[in-house]
Amino acid sequence: MFLSGKRALVTGSTSGIGLAMARALKAEGAEVVLSGFGEAATIDALKEELGAIHIGADLSKRSGVEELMAGAGPVDILVNNAGVQHVSPVEEFPVDKWDLIISLNLTAAFDASRLAIPHMKQQGWGRIINLASAHSLVASPFKAAYVAAKHGLAGLSKTMALELATSGVTSNCISPGYVWTPLVENQIPDTMKARGMTKEQVINEVLLKAQPTKQFVQPDQLGALAVFLCSDAASQITGANLSVDGGWTAE
Repeated sequence: MFLSGKRALVTGSTSGIGLAMARALKAEGAEVVLSGFGEAATIDALKEELGAIHIGADLSKRSGVEELMAGAGPVDILVNNAGVQHVSPVEEFPVDKWDLIISLNLTAAFDASRLAIPHMKQQGWGRIINLASAHSLVASPFKAAYVAAKHGLAGLSKTMALELATSGVTSNCISPGYVWTPLVENQIPDTMKARGMTKEQVINEVLLKAQPTKQFVQPDQLGALAVFLCSDAASQITGANLSVDGGWTAE
């Protein structure tokens, strides 16, 4: 367990991708700090499972990120995963939704990173992993705020990589396509009804239309990649944007 003695903070880690990453890092010995919303009983069960603390701060506000980082203490591994989405044409895009998406998907990652970096630099080791998206590389209609935030997150990752290049701290993006999570699975019945499609049609013609492999990315695959990025073998991987999208951005 090569991460024994390391503290890992994963934002948005009470479900989905973030939870898979927290579990993967814990399996390699890291002390895990959970962050995110959910039912109290579910969070209590996760705290017990992972031997973790949980901080339920609102990361869409700078004060919430500061609360999270103060509660977490010095962290060796920071995974900026928390995010939200809204779909609408630009001219109709609610400005409050724009502000929320930029704040949570981009600004929170900046604030968490700036607060984590001093400790990482002082000890000469650290890993910053930003969960971007295929939308950090390509665009889709009606997702202006999300695409802007994810492109920004990719740029932030590169900038931090250059600034930290001689410090022993790496900064990278993981950019998945569609991932099989409860959030995605729960969208299927409504899409079946709205489009008059079968489950198989929704999966292949809607959700996986852009992914040539016609397979969902699995959360555990992203967790394994996060663990690899924390290894010595990945010490020279920094400033990278690692696509895990079934070939989506290869086209």
